[in-house]
Amino acid sequence: MKKIWLIPLFVILLVSCSNSRERGKNPNVPNYSVNLTVDTNLPLYNNLKFISNPVYIPNYGVKGLIVMKTGEGTYNAFDAACPNQAISTCKAMTIDGIMAVCSCDKSTYNLYTGLGDLEYPMKQYRVDAAGNILRIYN
Repeated sequence: MKKIWLIPLFVILLVSCSNSRERGKNPNVPNYSVNLTVDTNLPLYNNLKFISNPVYIPNYGVKGLIVMKTGEGTYNAFDAACPNQAISTCKAMTIDGIMAVCSCDKSTYNLYTGLGDLEYPMKQYRVDAAGNILRIYN
């Protein structure tokens, strides 16, 4: 009797699985290669030593990067391109506290999660932290 329950459970798990690469695709933000090393001891990036103090780094990704320390040894890095607008129509998002604001539609995105009110979240990059050095890449 116990084995009968395993078959429907297996079928449900099999059907619910999806390719995370397909789910993460955003038609508005192209996939540019990013490989950046940031030293938080430099004055330009000094705010990254403190939690909830995001920094904008231009000339990387599509419209620049927004990087924020989210906890001890943990960081988030997002592309500053508005995720729900064509890249040619908007400037880079601006920072307002722990939120990023799109210049076109004034939609806001949380820098802890990258989520906003519209369909697509912010494009996120990987961050490895080793002491005062951050490596941001995809």
